Amino acid sequence: MSLITPHGGKLVNRVLEGDAAKSATAAAGSYKSVTLSPREQFDLEMIAIGAFSPLTGFMGNADFTSVCKDMRLANGTVWPIPVTFCPADDVAAGIKEGDKLALKDSKGRLLGTMTVREKYPHDKELEIPNVYKTADEAHPGVAQVRKQGNTCLAGDVDVITTTYEPEFADYRLPPARTREAFTAKGWNTVAAFQTRNPIHRSHEYLTKVALEMTDGLLIHPLVGETKSDDIPADTRMQCYRTLIDNYYNKDKTMLSVMPLAMRYAGPREAVLHTLIRKNYGVTHFIVGRDHAGVGNYYGTYDAQKIFDQFDVPKEIGVTILKFEHTAWCKTCEAVVSTKTCPHGPEHKVAPSGTKVREMLKAGQRPPMEFSRPEVADILIKWAQSVA
Repeated sequence: MSLITPHGGKLVNRVLEGDAAKSATAAAGSYKSVTLSPREQFDLEMIAIGAFSPLTGFMGNADFTSVCKDMRLANGTVWPIPVTFCPADDVAAGIKEGDKLALKDSKGRLLGTMTVREKYPHDKELEIPNVYKTADEAHPGVAQVRKQGNTCLAGDVDVITTTYEPEFADYRLPPARTREAFTAKGWNTVAAFQTRNPIHRSHEYLTKVALEMTDGLLIHPLVGETKSDDIPADTRMQCYRTLIDNYYNKDKTMLSVMPLAMRYAGPREAVLHTLIRKNYGVTHFIVGRDHAGVGNYYGTYDAQKIFDQFDVPKEIGVTILKFEHTAWCKTCEAVVSTKTCPHGPEHKVAPSGTKVREMLKAGQRPPMEFSRPEVADILIKWAQSVA
């Protein structure tokens, strides 16, 4: 049995160990010190553990330009979103090509090192409209890019410590470990579900349909940087564990977290999330109608249509599971989609997000056709704590 080949052909590992880590730590004391932003810290971890394979460091100008324009690295490999290191302008001004940098977290602790291979202007006017399809600064991804510096530093990274306070350390498995787990379980085909929200009944349905056609299911929530109004990761994790304990076949289901900062780039981010999961060993990936979307910036099903631009089997290598909008139908007495159900919206149990939050704050469970009661109780406790 062989698992799917990582993107670009080889799983990257930029984490130093043993003597190499010790000597890099000692040498870093004489390097210029640069603090990474929260997003850059998560990106550094994703590069280091191979989740961003084939990337071995922060992108140079040729890759940046090609990714923004064509969703490909300069060598033609599919990659949809730039991964850049753009420190504050006053910091970048004091750095030149060839400099060795000590990369640090917000508390001044050493994460890794980098030799600056290239220094180039951060073309935000190229990146923003291409990646986010809008220049509206109310879009969280656009706002994040605007906050970055105006100069990009490129180079391979060597990482000593990916993070000092890893959230959910027991579940924070790098791609090499998920691949080991899949092999140990005898899973040759694996479906993955990306989420930054609790799983409601419609999502549960999608994951179980995906599991019907594969050997195993990876529920793979994102625990990196998200919007301030997203439900906190610790609450979400409690929901996932409770749901798996009560409603999934544990022999066929695995929970692991991914330390990626959301871009909210909709269609392009759907492609990124797919390639990342390929590196984790996943063969089938669930893409919903508004994957990684925010507000009304992207059209219905744009996140699925974007894959039509690629030779998916050859260039992406993952089977894209394109699901339509699903909800509980009172007449069918099941979770359905427009593909499977002839009844109109008046038959569906699909309260708005606003309505659900109002119910939770009031201590009321949403309809059980929408959310499992055990999950609802966890969310009620959270909603009332922040009310």
